[in-house]
Amino acid sequence: MAVELKDTLNLPVTNFPMRANLTGREPGRIDHWEKIGLYARIQEINAGKPAYVLHDGPPFTNGDVHIGTALNKLLKDIILRYKTMRGLRTPFVPGWDCHGLPIEHKVMKDLQAQKKELDALEIRKACADFSESYMNKQRRQFRRLGVLADWAAEYKTMAPGYEADILRTFAAIVEQNLVYRSKKPVYWSIPCATALAEAEIEYKEKKSPSIWVAFEVVPHPEHMLDRVTTKQCTSEDGKTYFEERILNGNPFIGRSNDGKFFFVIWTTTPWTLPANRAIAVHPKLEYVEVRCGQKVFIVADELADQFIEVLRKDSYVPDNYKNRISRIPGKYHRGKDLEGVQTAHPFLNRQYSPVVLAEYVTTDAGTGCVHTAPGHGLEDYQTGLKYDLDIYSPVNDQGVYVDDGQMPENLVGVSVLETDGKCPANIAVLEMLKKRDSLLKLEFIHHQYPHCWRSKTPVIFRAVSQWFVGLERDISPNKKLMRDKMKDLSDADFEAIYKATKYSARLAALDAIGTVKWTPEWGENRIRAAVENRPDWCISRQRSWGVPIPAFYDAENNAYLDAGVIKAVAEKVQTAGTNLWFEKSSEEILNGVALPAGWPTADKLKKGSDTLDVWIDSGTSHIACLTRNPELHWPADLYLEGSDQHRGWFQSSLWTGIVAKGAAPYKHVITHGFVVNEKRQKISKSDGKPQTADDYVNKYGADIVRLWIASENYQNDIPLSDAIFDSISNQYRSVRNTFRYQLSNLYDFDAKKDAVPVADMTLIDKWALHKLHALVVDVTAAFDSFEFHKAHALLAAFTTNTLSATYHNILKDRLYTLAPAARERRSSQTAIRIIYATLLRLFAPVLPFTTDESWGYFNADAEYIEDSIHLQKWPEADASWKNDAAASEFETLLSVLDKVNVGLEALRQSKTIGQSLDAQVLVFGDPAEPEYALLMRNEDILAETFIVSDVRLIHGAGTELRVETLKAEGVRCPRSWRWVPQLVNAGEFGMVSPRCRDALAAKYSRTF
Repeated sequence: MAVELKDTLNLPVTNFPMRANLTGREPGRIDHWEKIGLYARIQEINAGKPAYVLHDGPPFTNGDVHIGTALNKLLKDIILRYKTMRGLRTPFVPGWDCHGLPIEHKVMKDLQAQKKELDALEIRKACADFSESYMNKQRRQFRRLGVLADWAAEYKTMAPGYEADILRTFAAIVEQNLVYRSKKPVYWSIPCATALAEAEIEYKEKKSPSIWVAFEVVPHPEHMLDRVTTKQCTSEDGKTYFEERILNGNPFIGRSNDGKFFFVIWTTTPWTLPANRAIAVHPKLEYVEVRCGQKVFIVADELADQFIEVLRKDSYVPDNYKNRISRIPGKYHRGKDLEGVQTAHPFLNRQYSPVVLAEYVTTDAGTGCVHTAPGHGLEDYQTGLKYDLDIYSPVNDQGVYVDDGQMPENLVGVSVLETDGKCPANIAVLEMLKKRDSLLKLEFIHHQYPHCWRSKTPVIFRAVSQWFVGLERDISPNKKLMRDKMKDLSDADFEAIYKATKYSARLAALDAIGTVKWTPEWGENRIRAAVENRPDWCISRQRSWGVPIPAFYDAENNAYLDAGVIKAVAEKVQTAGTNLWFEKSSEEILNGVALPAGWPTADKLKKGSDTLDVWIDSGTSHIACLTRNPELHWPADLYLEGSDQHRGWFQSSLWTGIVAKGAAPYKHVITHGFVVNEKRQKISKSDGKPQTADDYVNKYGADIVRLWIASENYQNDIPLSDAIFDSISNQYRSVRNTFRYQLSNLYDFDAKKDAVPVADMTLIDKWALHKLHALVVDVTAAFDSFEFHKAHALLAAFTTNTLSATYHNILKDRLYTLAPAARERRSSQTAIRIIYATLLRLFAPVLPFTTDESWGYFNADAEYIEDSIHLQKWPEADASWKNDAAASEFETLLSVLDKVNVGLEALRQSKTIGQSLDAQVLVFGDPAEPEYALLMRNEDILAETFIVSDVRLIHGAGTELRVETLKAEGVRCPRSWRWVPQLVNAGEFGMVSPRCRDALAAKYSRTF
């Protein structure tokens, strides 16, 4: 039977599947990696090499892996796979954050739904089971994403050994005398009944009542604070001041004929008015008197006109007074001269609120007179300490007013928690103000307000006794680091300087920040601002699920805390875990522990019920993980988390590092943005968008999720939508088709006997390798700077433009129609093999499944092989590939090809030709011109390069280079589809072009 002409072509052959079927194939590859012990083998190939330690920030074990968490873990995996290929040892120990409010909150909701009541120990056991179940689920989901890690060595914050390290770290903080107990306002979540850390706060828009309230001046000397004030004087500009100092002066005494005087405060939290203990004014501001009937209001001069305008238009002032509101001429008071004036609380009988001074008072809004409740605001608290005011907070853990003898009966039991936009306490207080004729104005404003990250409800500031870390307190510097900087000093001189050197924990942290590399660079400013502005760290929580604070209390509730005792408890926790604290009595816990002098005996002590802020848990990971695992080192080379961790894990790790180790626990910190929808809004369940990694992996496959991550600049927020994933899927198909095309054209190529030296390759192949050289250099630089989106753009441009649109397109004729061993064909196959093996390795960190699959078919024509691509080295740019002259020459040919394509498209539009091989090209030019001379030198490859049947050069002195495209002349070869002057006889193969006859003769050893 005669051989069909189409069967004589060297058509591509490969078993590498065209269809990826990632969702079906990837799980099998994960099983294969585990079977061959890929992670361990990766570590083995670089054994003895320097380690690159990327320390894993532990995700909460309270749900499925979110797509944002997948983003984080995959960025880490990409980095480590790259670092491995660069010859570094890359041990990766994943971690889990197991304690804290998010888990306990979910468990308690489930228990309440089942109407179960459990004690603290039972709740802890339920939380541990819950956490373990999600650890197992998340581990499986991370593996499904292709994440390689030492899962057997993973760290858990609820493991006894880890809990012991948390306590040892806490002991180091106590040892530095940084921990103290105080009643001061903290963020309080009412639904969760616990204090919150700064990192557990999120700001959301809230609608709040904005009110002006009048506090009547009590014009009697006996109601003044002991102070020195001034008497009234008139300046040259006619303004009245109070300048000459007298004792117990009051600018409103003896002015009863002027009416009653009132300071007007502004607040957006009416429910805190029962806790008012003062009115703050700025010492340097001027305050004026505004008459309204028989009342005189005192407000800041800068706000007075606005105040008057509002009273006239929209206030609770009687209508018959509204047109007669005005300033009292000449009545000015400096803020500092109002200090000590007493006012009566609007509805608490016998409660007086003095005027106090505060620099934080502004004229941005309000009246310039600030409602001050020391039990419900940090600045208010500081003012309260200055003036010895009562730190009063009449709200209990559940957020309701308590019956303490001061609270009006109608407010007792009323909740301050806002639900559905309504706050019962605000409503009740407003009613009382209206009845007392003290409410001047009420409007509603929208503003950013702190909310609990878990319950999503507005938090309150509430003064409760809590444990704090004093960030302004002095700590000792790191002795070793300090000695390294002072090597020239004698031991005696150094010891003297070391003992005399003290600086605050805050300054130490700020110094350490400067030793770290931050990517992006603005990360340094962000964490500096967070550290500079952070108040003392509230570290106690009113929860069951956490590491207990090893504090003890006597019968009078005096607290006892000691570093040595904490360390002794930690030794017991090392084996028994922190359930010990909930299972045993104080005596049992302290059995065998040496108590410090001055402590009561163990039988007179009761154990505390507070647990540590979980940010100390995760912030201790660099100690519990990096210093305990011999495969790792401290400090870590890299921390990589979301940008919110400047307030969270980056910062808590920094504080614990400074106190326990004297330095930052990381050398380099990278932050990424958040996954957002196409409108750049944070993805939430209300969008109807899937949120878990599994949702996307099960639909698209892990490699496409990874390609999406690599394609985006993760330093910004990362958009996600169906359209984006559709585009990424198309990009993936293009990459896979590139791999398949190159592999399929190597089916008959044996590099050992068929390879062509680079110097002997054809021009187009030299050009392709030159482009490859630049690609390797640029992609490597992008990976080195962790700019994966740049690497992705470079790789996408190379596969799509350099290869598919140009190189592969031009090569088809020689690859398919020439004799198998033709020099041109073997040249291109050599180049293709080099490009293919290089491309696979460049893509390997991002597309581990696809590249490993393709690598198997490349090396053994099998889907699974033991010599994984992930055991290979990163490609180097071979100097022999770089050929500027050849690249420049071929680029000139491509520039002429652009002109040719314009003419070909015109012929297609006119239906003169169907495909480009139906055309011939005439090129007119002057042989003396360099560009035309170059065409003359490469005349034998012009038809192949332009993908036409014939190219003729028409010489003409002085002729400007010009291209004409025409329908080809002659007859078309049925094998190559090229048009030639005439066909020749190829025996049983029939009539073909002379070039095809020679190819057939060589392939089949025939003589025609």
